[in-house]
Amino acid sequence: MASGTAEGGLAGRYANALFELAQEQRAVDTVSADLASLRRALETSPDLARLVRSPVFSAEDHARALKAVLEKMGANALTTKFVLLLAEKRRLFILTHAITAFESQVAKSRGETEAEVTSARALNDAEVAELKSVLKSKLGKEPRLHTKIDPSLLGGLVVKVGSRMIDSSLRTKLDGLRVAMKGN
Repeated sequence: MASGTAEGGLAGRYANALFELAQEQRAVDTVSADLASLRRALETSPDLARLVRSPVFSAEDHARALKAVLEKMGANALTTKFVLLLAEKRRLFILTHAITAFESQVAKSRGETEAEVTSARALNDAEVAELKSVLKSKLGKEPRLHTKIDPSLLGGLVVKVGSRMIDSSLRTKLDGLRVAMKGN
């Protein structure tokens, strides 16, 4: 599904247009915060996520529902116009990809790099600070962390930066040990 990829395709083109408009209006930080809030809402509300993904609802239904959500969030006018345009064009299915692409452009413009961190439990502030410090020393850029929790890791972390992945999870180590023991 190339049209939904974060960096290119349809989502990338929409994100690029939004980024350029946000730069012109000096609203990059505001739009970025709005989109981060919208992403969290989509991740925490199965009903909202279903509404955005479902082609069953009309463009008007999508627009009406999302306008109410964005108003309640206090979203910037540019953010609201962007999301409503996606609804009008029946392209809401790319919303999360467009948000990811926008965040990547913001990070690139600030000299930051995106890092996806999956841990077995929520990291505390000290652990996040330490991880950022280590990543900054290794990458030479300020990392923007996106954290996820996956209890099946048992312990440790999985860190993805671009195409690189560092897996120090306990689950992977146990799987490696299991394979080594079977091979002998």
